[in-house]
Amino acid sequence: MTSLMLKNMIRIAGGSFENAVTIKDVVNHVRFPVFSVLRKCVSSETETFACEERENQPSNNKHSPHIPVMAEEVLEFLKPRDNDVILDMTFGSGGHSRKILESTPGVRIVCLDRDPTAFEYAKELQGKYPERVLPLLGRFSELPDLLSKLKLKKNFFNGALMDLGASSMQFDTPERGFMLSKDGPLDMRMDSNRDPKQMTASQILSHIDEDSLYKILKYYGEESNARKISRGVLESRHLFKKLHTTKELTELVLSLMGDQYRLDKLQRYSHPATKTFQALRILVNNELNELDYGLRLAHYYLKSGGILVAISFHSLEDTVVKRHITGVDIDKSHESIGLGVTKHRSALSSYSSTEMKNIMTKNWSPVTKHVVLPSEEEVVNNPRARSAKLRAAIKA
Repeated sequence: MTSLMLKNMIRIAGGSFENAVTIKDVVNHVRFPVFSVLRKCVSSETETFACEERENQPSNNKHSPHIPVMAEEVLEFLKPRDNDVILDMTFGSGGHSRKILESTPGVRIVCLDRDPTAFEYAKELQGKYPERVLPLLGRFSELPDLLSKLKLKKNFFNGALMDLGASSMQFDTPERGFMLSKDGPLDMRMDSNRDPKQMTASQILSHIDEDSLYKILKYYGEESNARKISRGVLESRHLFKKLHTTKELTELVLSLMGDQYRLDKLQRYSHPATKTFQALRILVNNELNELDYGLRLAHYYLKSGGILVAISFHSLEDTVVKRHITGVDIDKSHESIGLGVTKHRSALSSYSSTEMKNIMTKNWSPVTKHVVLPSEEEVVNNPRARSAKLRAAIKA
């Protein structure tokens, strides 16, 4: 079933924001979040902790060792064999791909990432495994065009891997604008300068209206003080206070929060601006809609019986993955919430019998009954793994 949401997403993914489009229009078309925001939001404090863990690591060290999260579990579920072709949809610095290549001499990997820095890492790995690694630069929504140029069609791959969220190298580089602890331009584009039309977080905050910003902070950041922060950002414009750097945004949020002291579930300090940064990052990169489309593409390009492994780091990502894998979601409210439209009706009333048949046909067969969490030993050795959640499924 092709939903209105997906059509809108594909349309905006093909080209970024035109000058004639207002920020409010952009927010409406993003239709956040992908799955119903009317349901109770769950805590994103684990992602808060993960961000702070990554920020406390040494920054801007290109050749520092990267520890892939839950690498053994990924290998266990993917079960790569000779002549298998795996699609790594979030290459990053290549930790998982290296493990896969080392584990199985005959396996081949197509590496996708939207970050030009990650693309350079992938080309380095290709130099080591010239016949087994193929780097691709692009978002999930650009994957069909990239694969069509290679004449790779439906039902081609044996496995697909998604290691979601921002990568360590993005958090560890202040110039990218993801960090709270070190000053840098308020950018947050995972694509860096690859798409000059893509708006930075600073540009969005310079033009967005209060109600749209409130919705972004509330639903993407699950921020309890969303109204106060959104109003403060708008008022700062009248005071000619610029929000061009991470430090300027952090200081504004701190001034609005007063003496409020936050703790995560582990009773560790949680920076008051973390959820604001998370919300803006998701909006700038259209992350949830890209993820929704990416999961559909994974199903399309996997062979029957192919394995999908997805690792998420906050509740919004995990919810999208879970809804795809477990199957049925008949609530259309996510298609209209961005436009402020609410319908009081039976959830089934808007579907034809054909649509219902398509909805009730499950695309995936979950490999595990519950989400898989990292071991205590891994969390000790790699604190970033603390908030990781792994789900795996077989294409039905």
